[in-house]
Order: sequence, then structure tokens, then C-alpha cells
Amino acid sequence: MPQTVTKKELAYRIALRSGHKKVIVRRIVQQFIDDIIGELARGNRLEFREFGVFELKRRAPRRARNPRTGERVDVPSKTVVYFKPGRALREMLERLDATGSDAPAAARPRSTATPKAAPAKEASAEA
Repeated sequence: MPQTVTKKELAYRIALRSGHKKVIVRRIVQQFIDDIIGELARGNRLEFREFGVFELKRRAPRRARNPRTGERVDVPSKTVVYFKPGRALREMLERLDATGSDAPAAARPRSTATPKAAPAKEASAEA
């Protein structure tokens, strides 16, 4: 069963791999999210190569039906965030479909950067 990964968990993982303090990584992750929201609010399109594209799309007004009462309802137009997966994400999803697996073992990011080693702790005199 898929797990929910929170912003806190993601920042923790990045801090471990990068050797940076968790509090600093959390601020960076939050700033990144804030900037994405800000760019979308300005109507801009965000493109992250290999990952995907975020953009705003306008949904046309339509007539819908209330499932409980069967009554026809007018639904106004609205703006929604649309995400189109990039090549690497699409390929990973295709591999999952091909294996029929729910566990994304093949979904590891293709990072070329080597993680920094965590700073060594100094031995205390009491040890």
C-alpha cells in the first residue's frame, strides 16, 4: 500500500543525504513550495526537466447532475493546476505498469550527484 510522504519526511531525507541541517533543508523546501505557488498565482508555467510541467488550465462551465437528488446544476468555469509528467517520471510509471508492481522499486531518482558525507562527530573525553 502506498505511503504518504510528508514535507517533513522529505526534508529529513534530503538533510541526511546532503549533510545539511534539517532546519535549513526544511526552510529551503518551504521556500521552493512557496515559489511554485507564487509563480502559478502569477499565471506562469513551471517546467522541471525529467520531472514534469505545472501549468494553469481553465475548465469551461458545464451542466452537472447532483447524484443524490438527480437535479441539474450549473457548474461555473474555474482554474485548475494541471501537471504533465516529464520523460523520466513517465518512463518510471511505464516500468511499474509493465511489471504490474505497486511497489516502485524502479522509481529511484536518477541523480548524478553523489551525496555528501555527514560531518564526523568528535569523540568526547568521557568515552
